[in-house]
Amino acid sequence: MLSKSFFRTLAAALALAACAVVASAQVTSVSGKVILKQADGTEVPVSGAVIDIYRTDIKQQFQVKTNRQGAYVHAGLPFVGTYTLVVSAPGARPSFVSGLRFTQVQTQDFTLDPGDGSKLTLEQVRQVEAAGGGAAAGGGAPPAESKEARAARAELEKKVAEVSEKNKKIEEGNAVVSRTFKAGNEALTAGRIDEAITLYNEGLAARPDEPALLANLAEAQRRRGVERYNAAIKAADANAKTQGIEAAKKDWSDSAANSLKAIESAKANAGTDPQQQQIYAQNKLSALSVRVQAMRLVATKVDQTQAQAAWAAYQEYMAAEADPTKKAKSRAESLQMLFDAGAIDLAVAEGRKLLAEDPDNVDANRILGLALFASGDKEQYQEAANFLQRYVDKAPDTDPLKSSAKESLDYLKTAENVKPDKSQPARPARRRP
Repeated sequence: MLSKSFFRTLAAALALAACAVVASAQVTSVSGKVILKQADGTEVPVSGAVIDIYRTDIKQQFQVKTNRQGAYVHAGLPFVGTYTLVVSAPGARPSFVSGLRFTQVQTQDFTLDPGDGSKLTLEQVRQVEAAGGGAAAGGGAPPAESKEARAARAELEKKVAEVSEKNKKIEEGNAVVSRTFKAGNEALTAGRIDEAITLYNEGLAARPDEPALLANLAEAQRRRGVERYNAAIKAADANAKTQGIEAAKKDWSDSAANSLKAIESAKANAGTDPQQQQIYAQNKLSALSVRVQAMRLVATKVDQTQAQAAWAAYQEYMAAEADPTKKAKSRAESLQMLFDAGAIDLAVAEGRKLLAEDPDNVDANRILGLALFASGDKEQYQEAANFLQRYVDKAPDTDPLKSSAKESLDYLKTAENVKPDKSQPARPARRRP
């Protein structure tokens, strides 16, 4: 997901104190012109060239730009100190001059050669100087470059160009991701799911590991799968029904895969910055939430062998979720998923664990009762009846699952002659050795 950092530093008293120091100190200025020597040998003034002024005896930095005539001036510089000037401009090779003391020189002109418009940092300037290249102090002519210095400068310029190109791609990617994320969310909210999926995929083509885009794509695919499945089961034509169900299954599988990519990307790119970590933690939680819903459908509608993987996805989500209501809902939902996926033994084991903590949990009583009944083991029918009866007693009449639980309980009573034991609260019984 894209982030914005807002840094505010307001200290009026300190600002006033700083102004008082500047006003009382001796100051000077630096000025000059920046011209570009074109390929045909003509020279033209450079408008908008950036002159970065670094004070190197202590850490200070200033900046000024040239006007339409290629001229610049920066007043208010401390009179003492040693300075490095670095100039850059679109379509030009960057240049610099170092070792300046404004007690000696206040004018510094630059003649630039054509180039890629890249910029030099102060650290890069120092690397060039260490290799024996660069401009002379005081604005004099630069010394003749040695072969080694020329090679070092060429290598540095190559690295600067690579960084500039990388930054350009990042900026372009940011614009694409921001646009498609916003437009995709608007389409998804409006129910235009195909459009949302197209937009999210466009954004991911620019940045394949963006967790927010991956998570939202996964959610859109999950929803489309639901729509396709519901339409398919109502279809009169057998081929349309089959094709619709298969398309839904593919959407759910893709949703599970993309939500997993979102989780992995959020984990890998969290970094060390606290604000960045918080953003990626939110992305991760969103992706985990989408994944459990996708995996529930995969395990129950696509491939029942994925029940264990779906259960693990639920555990990871619940470990990250701070909201107790959502955690409780997910725990009950995960039990239902196990039962629906035919993972009866695991549903029984996890249902017992939950009831050991919360004997009155209506969902756990219902699912454990149904799972014991579905096991086909008649030795467990008594337990099944006990749990189902407790569920029926506790569940509100508005519970849509209550009637089906009653049917199972009635079957146990009539067909199997198993009567719920009400003398003791229903609880997990000790298994026979």
